[in-house]
Amino acid sequence: MMNLIKKTIKMIGITIGGLIVVILLVGTLFLNLSPQFGDSPTDKQKRRFSETGRYKNGKFHMSAPVSSSEDTWGTIKKFFQPNPKGKPSKLIVPEKIDSLEIINHNAGITKLTWFGHSTFLLQLDGKNILIDPMLGDYASPLPLSAAKRFTTELPILTEKLPFIDAVIYSHDHYDHLDYESVKKIKDKVGKFYVPLGLGSHLVSWEVESEKIEELDWWDTIYFDHIKLVCTPAVHFSGRGLFDRGSTLWCSWVILGEKERIFFSGDSGYGPHFKEIGEKYGPFDLSLMECGQYNEDWRYIHMFPEETAQAAEDVKSELLIPIHWGSFKLAHHHWTDPIERVAKKASELNVSLATPKIGEPIILGKEDYPRKEWWLDYVN
Repeated sequence: MMNLIKKTIKMIGITIGGLIVVILLVGTLFLNLSPQFGDSPTDKQKRRFSETGRYKNGKFHMSAPVSSSEDTWGTIKKFFQPNPKGKPSKLIVPEKIDSLEIINHNAGITKLTWFGHSTFLLQLDGKNILIDPMLGDYASPLPLSAAKRFTTELPILTEKLPFIDAVIYSHDHYDHLDYESVKKIKDKVGKFYVPLGLGSHLVSWEVESEKIEELDWWDTIYFDHIKLVCTPAVHFSGRGLFDRGSTLWCSWVILGEKERIFFSGDSGYGPHFKEIGEKYGPFDLSLMECGQYNEDWRYIHMFPEETAQAAEDVKSELLIPIHWGSFKLAHHHWTDPIERVAKKASELNVSLATPKIGEPIILGKEDYPRKEWWLDYVN
């Protein structure tokens, strides 16, 4: 009897061990063969990185830690805990736009259309510019329901987008740089402007290298007459298990003939906002991260009150909160970001616009969208 028990335990152990080996093998193959993870920077790119003074031992470094907690597993568990108010009560129906509206847009008017999260179509000085075009359904390398988009659809089908003069990326995380989106738009994009190293992903996805411009912090480049400045952010990068910090992350200053726009990308709050404001402000508009925050991530993601303060720091006349309203990537209630930033903006006398997804904003108009549309989607 004892021999039978020992044999059974041994077989169970062998089976479990085999399953673990299979899982590890499948995971390794997925990480190495799935194209959505992108590619590593080349040696030529790395030689340029080494000149920045922030790239050491194969990684870009920042002064702040990624997490303030040593309990990584506890943080992950919180993400998957039930939160009935973590998502809208029903799918959000966006305002629809037509490709003809984009094509026939008056070049003398600056218009922005929010696609949700951090994605915008900016029509500035006759150019169509996509900012962090995450147009996929899942903010994840796998179709996990926890990271599924809140909306029924996008304001416009990706396939119906007209020619895009330029795409601007802030960093390579999945909720900003999406493989499927790149594959769908790459052949109708004129230029890609990205922080150092991110171009390696695009090239692996068959974007022509001649279309890609990589910039370091404080680098300036002209796209026709539009001035683009790659500016600092307090964040990190990485798409796989072992490539954290292999590419740079950033915010962007976008200076047209008349309008001045700041895009924060993802960032913790810090003195870089005042420095950007002193160098390039005041801004007519700031698109500021507001959402997907956690006490454990306070160094790399702003809390809503800090979002309003950052808008004041860069000397912004109008603030549009972004990085909320489309995905559940943290454990807070889905409306907390907009409610908290609205309260703080009012205290600081910062003008706030709250467009619905797909609702256009025309700079220079006094009647910016300010309706509390999210109340239609709460329990």
